[in-house]
Amino acid sequence: MFPRINENWSRARLVERAVEMDLGKLAHFGSLVVITAPYTGRSPKDRFFVKDDFTENLINWNETNVPFSPEAYDRLRRKVLGYLFGREVFLQQVYVGADPSYRLGVEVYTESPWHALFVRNMFILPDGYGDFSPHIRILHAPYLKANPEEDGTRSEAFVILNFKRREVIIGGTAYGGEIKKSVFTYLNYYYPHERGVLSMHAGANMGRERGDVAVFFGLSGTGKTTLSTDPERPIIGDDELGWTERGIFNFEGGCYAKVIRLGPEKEPGIYRAVTRFGAILENVVMDEESRQVDFSSAEITENTRGSYPLEFLDNYVPEGMGPHPKNIFFLSLDAYGVLPPIAKLTEEQIKIYFLAGYTSKIAGTERGIKEPQPTFSIGFAEPFLPLHPKIYADMLFEKVKQHGTDVWLVNTGWVRGPYGEGERIPLRYTRRLVNAAINGEITEFEREPHFGLLVPKRVEGVPDELLMPERAWRDKRKYAETARKIRSLIEENARRWL
Repeated sequence: MFPRINENWSRARLVERAVEMDLGKLAHFGSLVVITAPYTGRSPKDRFFVKDDFTENLINWNETNVPFSPEAYDRLRRKVLGYLFGREVFLQQVYVGADPSYRLGVEVYTESPWHALFVRNMFILPDGYGDFSPHIRILHAPYLKANPEEDGTRSEAFVILNFKRREVIIGGTAYGGEIKKSVFTYLNYYYPHERGVLSMHAGANMGRERGDVAVFFGLSGTGKTTLSTDPERPIIGDDELGWTERGIFNFEGGCYAKVIRLGPEKEPGIYRAVTRFGAILENVVMDEESRQVDFSSAEITENTRGSYPLEFLDNYVPEGMGPHPKNIFFLSLDAYGVLPPIAKLTEEQIKIYFLAGYTSKIAGTERGIKEPQPTFSIGFAEPFLPLHPKIYADMLFEKVKQHGTDVWLVNTGWVRGPYGEGERIPLRYTRRLVNAAINGEITEFEREPHFGLLVPKRVEGVPDELLMPERAWRDKRKYAETARKIRSLIEENARRWL
């Protein structure tokens, strides 16, 4: 396809070439440090879908799912191909779908060796390439800038999905997450529509002895990777899952963790994974002389990231599959500090909180986000859902009911007050609450008066006053006013789809 193409290079060769091309530098512990500025997060307003006879009545067209004409796509595609034709190109052939019955081949052609390494880290590597058959192709030109007037884009960056051709073209942005989330967006069409599989923006882990699965839904920054990566429970996947008639499976073969303020004490598994050769650190500050990394610095962005294969973790499920989940957790980073740290949901509340998808966007995950902003995202995944939201919701409700899965709401955001006044709940409390739910320790509940949520009366290791959030606020009147406001917004956003 291209005259100078490097096929399926190993991690070591890709790291060497990235350093030779001055696209990355080695940290003192061996990770490859790269900078993607000015695009240090996804650029959702630069993402489009080709609107043709295949997608016209398929995609849920809205402000997020924006149409792009086939003619403009063909012109821009030719520009991308011409640009790549004159450059050294790196091809990676990988799979998505840990379950062999649902596995799909993905080909990624990129001008950047570190992006090829990203692909190699994030997806599933074949045992061999003799019978490899691609289902979807990505043409990736991160350093090619579009001309909006000429190309029909909104800016110099573009991410355009063509479902009919099973192809994605990406340019103008070097942020690695655009590759990952483009594939996920395609799978959110393909698996539910073509295979009857529920796709989920969620992580999962599994108990060693009982083999029980816990699933964690949430937008970026809410704690999916952190809570899925539990030292006592092997991880299945941290971000993208499918739920079939047999159980769940991971779409990917790696993790893309936020690493801002990462340390070996708080998150030892993730820390060890990102501080070794073969891992990629995006937009992490590094001293040029000592090559020491400063995980605490947000000088470049709050959205610092680490990419690594699951095999870099001490504790993972090699098959990437598990049985039907016993527990599901909806993770909401509540910037207002009014949701309880954990609550068990009734059947009606499951529908409301899944359809509303209340959380807060936090700094860095998207361009322009400087501090937490309350947001509502169907299934905690709306930016990646091309089909009508009710399709995903109905599939989830049916499976939860069929398999008797307990569903919990977890606030990984603020307690004792809102952002700027209270504090973010310590991770050790969240882990304790989640593990108490998984282990069946929570048996007594009381009704929270403003949201009607069932909260535990007591959980060993967590202060009692945090369980019922109003008790931890000094200004009870302000709490009641804020809680009524958030409840009204949650119910209003859920009603869009009920």
